[in-house]
Amino acid sequence: MLLLLLIPVAMTVALLVDHLFGEPPAWAHPVVGIGRFLNLFGPRLKRLPAMPAFIGGALVWCLGALLIGTVTALIETRTVVEMQPWKSPGRLLASALLIGLLLKPLLSWRMLRMEVAAVDKALAQSLSAGRTQLARLVSRDTATLGEAEIREAAIETLAENLNDSVVAPLFWFAIAGLPGAAIYRFANTADAMWGYRGEWEWAGKWAARADDLLSWIPARITGLVMIGLRPRLLLPLLREARRTPSPNSGWPMAAMALRLDLRLAKPAVYSLNDGGAAPTSAHMKAAEKLAAKTLWISALGLAAGAWGLRS
Repeated sequence: MLLLLLIPVAMTVALLVDHLFGEPPAWAHPVVGIGRFLNLFGPRLKRLPAMPAFIGGALVWCLGALLIGTVTALIETRTVVEMQPWKSPGRLLASALLIGLLLKPLLSWRMLRMEVAAVDKALAQSLSAGRTQLARLVSRDTATLGEAEIREAAIETLAENLNDSVVAPLFWFAIAGLPGAAIYRFANTADAMWGYRGEWEWAGKWAARADDLLSWIPARITGLVMIGLRPRLLLPLLREARRTPSPNSGWPMAAMALRLDLRLAKPAVYSLNDGGAAPTSAHMKAAEKLAAKTLWISALGLAAGAWGLRS
């Protein structure tokens, strides 16, 4: 019975450490290490012809996932075997603390929240400052964006990355422990670095599809939790979520747009909840509160689900 508490307590530890301290230094951050691994191969892969680039990208992805999954599985197994958390509450707490500390770098809520809030603060200074701050978060050209468009992009980033950076890692941790969260973070980082059209079309195709697959369920959990007990929003969510090119990012973004009655759009790509209002500074604060509420409800649900799976 004590062992059933390991995952929910470790999740709580990870979220608490994130809230209090934020990100670890770069030298100790697994995402930085993942980026370096991918950069060893990426420049060569994208110069290859289509089929060799696709095969090479798939093989590198599989190798990276195998390495990070194996390392984290060994660490987790060693922790559980040596600390024997089933023997006493003290051993359980020690095990959960260590696993929670290892889980923390695989998720990021505090930094996401602060970066998005910084966009609103920068806009209070000037439109130029807002564009510059937003450019830290998005890949789109911010040079011609107006105030409402900057806020739209920031809220979209908050909603999408609430899933990618927090809910999805917690989901895979609840399903498969540290290896699950680590492989998901590897997949999401590979997609962020390689999952583009153009020069990455073939080298990054496997990474993009793998991320789509691993994010499929968590994205829908995030969107459904965000609309909450509002059945009238379910059909609009199903409709609006399909408007984005990504099969997953539309779910949290459309849910955010519908809950706050906002229009969220990326020029020439998609427009969600067309009849909604243009976002203001008050909407930015409301979006942050809604995202935080969604995070904690999702975490509680995932912890309960992990308990149920193992009981």
